[in-house]
Amino acid sequence: MTPQDHTHDAHPLTPDWVKDAVFYQIFPDRFARSGRVTGLNLQPWGDTPHFNKYMGGDLWGVLERLDYIQSLGVNAIYFCPVFQSASNHRYHTHDYYQVDPMLGGNEALRALIDAAHARGIRVVLDGVFNHASRGFFQFNDLLEQGEDSAYRDWFHVEGWPLRPYDDSRPANYAAWWGNRALPKFNTSNAAVRDFLWDVAEHWIRFGIDGWRLDVPNEIDDDSFWQEFRRRVKALNPEAYIVGEIWGDAHRWLAGDQFDGVMNYHFTRPCLAFFGAETLDHAMNERSGTGLVAAMTAEAFGARMTEVTRMYHPEVVQAQLNLLDSHDTARYLSAVGGDASAHRLALTFLMTYVGAPCLYYGDEIGLPGGPDPDCRRAFPWNEGTWDHVTLNLTRKLTAARHASPALQRGGFRVTHACGQHLVFAREHSAGNAYVAMNCAPTPASLPVDAQPGKYCNVLSGQIITIAAQGEVDVPGRGAVVLLPV
Repeated sequence: MTPQDHTHDAHPLTPDWVKDAVFYQIFPDRFARSGRVTGLNLQPWGDTPHFNKYMGGDLWGVLERLDYIQSLGVNAIYFCPVFQSASNHRYHTHDYYQVDPMLGGNEALRALIDAAHARGIRVVLDGVFNHASRGFFQFNDLLEQGEDSAYRDWFHVEGWPLRPYDDSRPANYAAWWGNRALPKFNTSNAAVRDFLWDVAEHWIRFGIDGWRLDVPNEIDDDSFWQEFRRRVKALNPEAYIVGEIWGDAHRWLAGDQFDGVMNYHFTRPCLAFFGAETLDHAMNERSGTGLVAAMTAEAFGARMTEVTRMYHPEVVQAQLNLLDSHDTARYLSAVGGDASAHRLALTFLMTYVGAPCLYYGDEIGLPGGPDPDCRRAFPWNEGTWDHVTLNLTRKLTAARHASPALQRGGFRVTHACGQHLVFAREHSAGNAYVAMNCAPTPASLPVDAQPGKYCNVLSGQIITIAAQGEVDVPGRGAVVLLPV
């Protein structure tokens, strides 16, 4: 679709608050352990992450750390799944109406939402609606009753008796990517549709501020998601619906299904440009991002301009931009441990169009390879933190909240050459200008700014820009200018 080719779209309406949001993604088992949930067989906190073992992070622990989260400039939290499940990641849902007791149960979520809302922080939950688990009651009934189960048509059964644990042969029911632990729902069944829509409505009524949808493209049915949206928005028109779509998402972003998607079109170029010199190619190929080829500033500027034009402007402002997630290697490790590349990428994340999302721990330089290593326990010993990256994160989020241009302005690349990139975020309330130098030596870069006084929010320095002005940018550094 060309940038101008929006004529057939309904005019999408996306939640206004998302345009001003800074998200923080939390993997609940690994963020903070309150000690209130006892009697569990847990790994020592900070031990090497394991596919099956639990660290015991819980929602009470998140609530206790809201001061820290708020100090980052975060005003929205996206949680990986919190519902009852027999897995540390909780994508194997047992009960869609119960928060996992190990996380503190519904009581902990109630307290957390109330405390977050009191601080102006919104809460988005992960909706896993494509598949359930072997422990999901209706599937368990199939295992007990076979063909006589009342819920036989809730799933795609290909033969009896079911083989839920026989790894020597393929599963004889449809399962997500053949994983027999994750039986796929039959979403053409009216009872299944009503069940999943009711779950969506239930938690919106409970007070959540939106849904992140896990692999929603695998429910290959526009009418399912159109009704999902209708029901969610009827209860809260400002609820955010964001889908995990890794590729082209036009089908879901025409205004009748999702507000935005997890913007992996943002992620890959940020690896390719800021990490060009240090990319860990083997790690990226094993990780969700795949092979990444280095980019010049010219190619990066052109690609990121293209990304701002992929969808309707209202949708572009509601994209969830991310450098990494629970599904990929952490950015710092993906660029070979180069902290300067990570800081440059964080600067771009916070100054680009759309809602920036920090993956917990990135702000303190937490490394991590592909799953499960990207899901390490948050190290609460501040002596281990990268305070340079933490302070930069706080300056950037403060600048974003202070600047309508950084939150909602247009995006225009004004200079792109080799390792140098300059762009403007243009808004009627005043423009912001960002100059980025990926080279190791300082550079004077041309800034196409209106003459006047500006504050470089990263250094606190006041700079006067004349006509055809230039700005001095440190090696492997950036300047973010807001009008004084």
